Amino acid sequence: MSWQAYVDDHLMCEIEGNHLSAAAIIGHDGMEVKVRKVKPEEITAIMNDFNEPGSLAPTGLYLGGTKYMVIQGEAGAVIRGKKGPGGVTVKKTTMSLIIGVYDEPMTPGQCNMIVERLGDYLLEQGTIDTILVIKVCGKDLGSCNPGCALML
Repeated sequence: MSWQAYVDDHLMCEIEGNHLSAAAIIGHDGMEVKVRKVKPEEITAIMNDFNEPGSLAPTGLYLGGTKYMVIQGEAGAVIRGKKGPGGVTVKKTTMSLIIGVYDEPMTPGQCNMIVERLGDYLLEQGTIDTILVIKVCGKDLGSCNPGCALML
């Protein structure tokens, strides 16, 4: 299965009539980030929180310049953030970060399920994520039409 199919079939899938507003699979290396509005320093801060759980709590999680309040996650594996009626889930795999951004009517639990299931599947398969950057346009991660996916 191509990485594009993972994005299209698993991250941007419909769940109870809802979709993520934006999603991406991004390499751990902040220099690899090519998704519009996502800054390498934001990825560096996320990676630091995976290595030192709780380091984002005082300052918040920034993604695409948007600040999310860090809420419960799984130390070293999952970071979750909330902003108003929406939020973000970030799951760490061997070589990448699986990111899902949601707005109402999608619920936090639905976003968590989509992002974490894909991340868990990739970890269970022993997949080494050799293609590090996939771009999925959405209002928080780019300026293309939502659901438009481009391999970089």
